[in-house]
Amino acid sequence: MTAVQQQWRRRFSDLVAGNHSPTGDPVDAGARLVVSDPDGTEVFRAALARHHRFEDDEDQVVWIRPLVGGQDTGDGYLFNLGLVRRRSLSWTQACVVNDGVEIDLATGQKARIEPADGPELEQLTRWDDFTNRLSPDEDAALGRLDADSWHGRYA
Repeated sequence: MTAVQQQWRRRFSDLVAGNHSPTGDPVDAGARLVVSDPDGTEVFRAALARHHRFEDDEDQVVWIRPLVGGQDTGDGYLFNLGLVRRRSLSWTQACVVNDGVEIDLATGQKARIEPADGPELEQLTRWDDFTNRLSPDEDAALGRLDADSWHGRYA
């Protein structure tokens, strides 16, 4: 792995984990994903769950979990884990730019992983509260990012 790959992977990991919090508490920070078409038009934006997985082969893939959907049930905010599925980013090139990571995707689009704020940070806070409901086994299963579907609780 090159020094550039190590640098962007480290920054990516720190963003997702919230290791850039101004208060020192990772729950006060996190990451969002912004995807743009080649013409610069934004086509997707979402907070990212606090886990990811790099494929360490020639495929150049990173697995993430964008936080989409969810609803307030009156007993807390719940997510349907059948919908909040893992997604892959197949990349051709990536680098650290300012406070984030810019990734050229195999599709021709660009992805930017950056510090979450506003609605995305609120969504991440709701996710953190929701994951406190999960058993250690459920939480570990989500964190592995190795399955395309969810058959447990909250599906």
